[in-house]
Amino acid sequence: MLDWQSYRGQLAQRIGEIGHLSPDTIRGYRGLSQAGEKANLLGAKTRELIALAVGVTRQCDGCIAVHTAAAIKAGATQEEIAEALGVAIAVNAGAALVYSSRVMDALATTDAA
Repeated sequence: MLDWQSYRGQLAQRIGEIGHLSPDTIRGYRGLSQAGEKANLLGAKTRELIALAVGVTRQCDGCIAVHTAAAIKAGATQEEIAEALGVAIAVNAGAALVYSSRVMDALATTDAA
């Protein structure tokens, strides 16, 4: 298994390098990341749980490393994290089902069918 704390540190270092080379890119990313914090309608814990579900859906190890720590810091329990992951699993299964219907559509319009 991955050493997530070490990975977070390595990630921060490499992103720092990107920031040194392209500060506007990192500034823009931070602006996007902080936009929800200003309104704070969902609260930090809910935003982090959503971020974890999206991170899993996007298969982003960096998102998982950063947002797991942030979710715990925001007060998320293991059970809440597991529920958010259940949503990610269901959405991914739903997306596969929807795209399976696209295959059936392609099949129906292909000469070989």
